[in-house]
Parts: sequence; structure tokens; C-alpha cells
Amino acid sequence: MTCTFNHTIIATRDRVASAAFYRHVLEAAQAPSWGPFTNIALDGGVLVQFADLPLHVVPEIQPQHYAFLVDDALFDRAYARLVEAGTEHWADPQRTRPGEINYGHGGRGVYFLDPAGHYLEMITRPYV
Repeated sequence: MTCTFNHTIIATRDRVASAAFYRHVLEAAQAPSWGPFTNIALDGGVLVQFADLPLHVVPEIQPQHYAFLVDDALFDRAYARLVEAGTEHWADPQRTRPGEINYGHGGRGVYFLDPAGHYLEMITRPYV
């Protein structure tokens, strides 16, 4: 068997709201949820699980970076949803180009934050 990416767990304070945000922006499918997880499914069988971290155990969620490769049509729809919702976004990870997208690597990209403060990147062409 070759190695493929199967799932990850994203720390949140409101797992339902975070999962809904990802489903809305990325048009991800809702997946069966169990235990402490609210799940969504991406293409290729990738499961993204959201889990609440209690404030008394983990006072601060350490932001992570998650990048999503999307096709041009989904990028257009997702970007329109971000703009319509007034979601802050940037063309660069340093957040020095607010309200813009980038055209790196022969495609388009944008950075924005999820409800838990994680850094999300949406790109239309892979880096390699």
C-alpha cells in the first residue's frame, strides 16, 4: 500500500461552528461524527475532525496552518463566500496584502482564518 493522508484533528472551542465554516467555504461533505468529534469529508477519503479543547485544560489554542487545493470553479465560489461574509483575507501568509489574492505557482491563492484562529490557505495549483 502506498502512503496517503487519511485524517487530522483540528482543535476548536466550538467544533460544530468550525465544521460548519469549513463545510460552507469549501463545500465539504458532512461525515458521520462520533464521540468528541464533528467530522467533514474531503475528496479522496480525507476526514477532517474537529474537537473542542476545554479552556481549563488548554487555555490557548495554538494556531496551525491548513492548506486546501481546490479547482478554479470552487476557488471562485469559496472566495465569493468569504468576501460576501466580510471574512478578512490576505494574499500572503504575513498578512501584508489584505483583501487580495495571489497568483503564485501558476494559480491563485488566498489566506484567511477559521473560527478557532487557525490559518487556512486555499490554492488552485500545488506548490510541487
